[in-house]
Amino acid sequence: MPQFPLLETERLVLRQIKPEDSRDIFHYFSMDTVTKFYDVESFTHIEQAEELIRRWNQRFENYQAIRWGITLRSESRVIGTCGYHGWMKHHYKAEIGYELAPEYWRQGYMTEAIQKIMEFGFNHLELNRIEAFVEPENTASRKLLEKMGLNEEGTLKQHFYWRNQFVDTVIYALLKRDFQAR
Repeated sequence: MPQFPLLETERLVLRQIKPEDSRDIFHYFSMDTVTKFYDVESFTHIEQAEELIRRWNQRFENYQAIRWGITLRSESRVIGTCGYHGWMKHHYKAEIGYELAPEYWRQGYMTEAIQKIMEFGFNHLELNRIEAFVEPENTASRKLLEKMGLNEEGTLKQHFYWRNQFVDTVIYALLKRDFQAR
């Protein structure tokens, strides 16, 4: 993928995240409600957002991951991100990840964004399987994944060590054939 893909939906533009988006990213990554189930501590300095953006773009340049900034069509401010990491091209699979500023929760934005990147993943990245790992207590994310057609496949006991404890994760997945059959 030589150029970062621009994706559009009815209400959203999914675009590459730029250094000038660091204030928007910092805004919601500094909130414990956003990072509660995320594998980073809440941000305390803008430099943390700048580093995260650099890391996301570097991973894209190295064909390891792709992360889109979610913006409303009416403005260019980043209200969240979504994309693929854990991209295993030789196995035709990737893990989906996402987050959204709380003031945009429960308005269908993430449903719209994920639908678009799943289409892109299956049709352009040649994915056969999209996975998600979610903490059992993250009911909002679990409901979103189920709404998007991902199926719960089981619980991985003490799958991660995070915040001084072992954490279980529930694995969800969607196969290309099941996505196309919907």
